[in-house]
Amino acid sequence: MPINIPDGLPTKKIPHNEYFFALEEEVAASQQIRPLRVMPLNLMPTTIETETQILRLISKSPLQVSLDFMRVSSHEVTHSRDHLVKFYETFATLKANNYDGLIATSTPVEQMPFEDMDYWQEFTRLGRYPCALDDASLLGRDDKALYKYGIHEIDLPEKLFGVFSQRLCDEYNFLANGFDELLYMPYSRHAMLDEVELRLHPKLQVLSEGITSGPAIIATLDFHEIYLTGHFEYGRGILA
Repeated sequence: MPINIPDGLPTKKIPHNEYFFALEEEVAASQQIRPLRVMPLNLMPTTIETETQILRLISKSPLQVSLDFMRVSSHEVTHSRDHLVKFYETFATLKANNYDGLIATSTPVEQMPFEDMDYWQEFTRLGRYPCALDDASLLGRDDKALYKYGIHEIDLPEKLFGVFSQRLCDEYNFLANGFDELLYMPYSRHAMLDEVELRLHPKLQVLSEGITSGPAIIATLDFHEIYLTGHFEYGRGILA
């Protein structure tokens, strides 16, 4: 089913080449249905490539989805600056809207203390605006969002890099519907979540895990927030 993305977005050329459906804004506005409204916060330096990965996955939804891409205002980017200014808005502009979901990508600063990131305060304030995010679901590829639950990261002796097998902890959980009991997830990271803190937390549950790569899919008990420690969005050849 279709995704509604801004006119002129360079990534729009890719969906047509891959034969998945992206609507023009004018056409989407004329349809008599309310699309899901999602706000992706794209923190990756490979901005357009990450956009493509997000759009490729969302296009698998049976619902129409409207996307408002967000950028942080407290960090001076050196990559894709013109693209970000043209197609991304800050939360100050977007916070008056109501969203069904927030997607937060990771950012390659795993070996830096969270509080030292120049946009850390802006990142932690995201969940404090009920007008924008009340009743919304968070899908996070960034473990930093779990820091609010007191879940810390532990540095690895060497980078975890490659595609690793995972097993479902509960194959009947509705969120894993359609997954094989054994699945695979790409990883590229220098740290892992503290498994002891994670398993003892009363509000969190682990839905899949790997022997080598540890917890992979994590959710709050009410499924309001979902976290991925790997890169389900990666296409073939990305790690290579």
